[in-house]
Amino acid sequence: MNILILGSGGREAALAWKISSSPETSNLYVAPGNPGTSEYAVNLHYHPLDFEGLAEVILAKEIEMVIVGPEEPLVKGISDFLLEKFPALHVIGPSKNGAMLEGSKDFAKAFMQRHQIPTAAFRSFACGELEAGSAFIRSMKGKVVLKADGLAGGKGVIICENATQALPQFEEMLKGKFGEASEKVVVEEFLEGIEVSFFVLTDGKSWMLLPEAKDYKRILEGDKGLNTGGMGAVSPVPFVDEAFRQKVIDKIINPSIQGLQKEKISYKGFLFIGLMNVDGEPYVIEYNCRMGDPETEAVMPRIESDLTLILASLRDQKLEEHQLKISPLTALTVVTVSEGYPESYSKGYEIRGLDKISEALCFHSGTKSTDDKGTVVSFGGRVLAITAMDKTIEQAREVAYREVNKVCYENIKYRKDIGTDLLKY
Repeated sequence: MNILILGSGGREAALAWKISSSPETSNLYVAPGNPGTSEYAVNLHYHPLDFEGLAEVILAKEIEMVIVGPEEPLVKGISDFLLEKFPALHVIGPSKNGAMLEGSKDFAKAFMQRHQIPTAAFRSFACGELEAGSAFIRSMKGKVVLKADGLAGGKGVIICENATQALPQFEEMLKGKFGEASEKVVVEEFLEGIEVSFFVLTDGKSWMLLPEAKDYKRILEGDKGLNTGGMGAVSPVPFVDEAFRQKVIDKIINPSIQGLQKEKISYKGFLFIGLMNVDGEPYVIEYNCRMGDPETEAVMPRIESDLTLILASLRDQKLEEHQLKISPLTALTVVTVSEGYPESYSKGYEIRGLDKISEALCFHSGTKSTDDKGTVVSFGGRVLAITAMDKTIEQAREVAYREVNKVCYENIKYRKDIGTDLLKY
């Protein structure tokens, strides 16, 4: 099978690594990819939003399956576009309507309300509703969560200690702090608990549960500082026992898949459900219409089954014929970033020591090749995702950080506490 993965980050590198190992995979391409994906696939210099260019590539390379990595192409309707051009093509990724679960926080919250899916209490306010929104915030007690309605690269959520702190942030957001993404703002109550990410693969009829993961969004140790795209991840998550998992299935996954069916929303692909565990009860924080990053870098190494074969079954809605084999080992991912991230940062620094990594997987995220000699430089806020696997979190941490210390580039930063909060379970 000729397969094309869209995207250029650590998530796409992990997907390419996994897909390349399948005997079902004939030719694998990544557009645009990065120096890391070139180890498992052929990189093609096309942007995921260049729909017409991608259509030409699909025709020229006789692509049979497209896996859409990032959210923006899905929200802008790439699945609909490609299937209209190539009805026989198999696209892993929901329709534009399905991608609204991530493309609009307001849409997602209303969807949860319609299908009685547990989530935090909320109200949404548009640009002309500053006064009404401010009055609602003043009525709230405790912490206040502000979410940009649209896509903001994982950075459109602000957690405020109280209403006084929230009011100026709310005004800034409505006035364009996150561009078009915050033309509407969702104001939520704050849920006290611990987060976990669940990943579901669905063919629109049945679904399969992938390994769960916990990611680390804040830039500083102890979950302090600004929100980022993710500083690390751990899978499995110790507090996710069978009782909690069953609650997630009964109260969230089944109603979500049934809700999509009832609303006749076409959805074939990954559904990422960000959850808060509040005293043993799951609440949905957000939906994503694709795999997470850096969670994918911790989830993919734990999947022992042939993922290409499983993904291929989505086309004819035969997912229920497959079972997923998962490694019992713990995967722990540490993300290295550029100093200054998630705000302004410098790039273009040579990365040394990549060839010394021997006990872990190194997924490139924000890197670029500068010459024919294989020189790789930093090219993004998040630069590398290094994943180690071992029997316990402690052992995986030890290996991961030993390997992280083998690489260096100017202004390298990373959190040193990935997984430590889970050691108590």
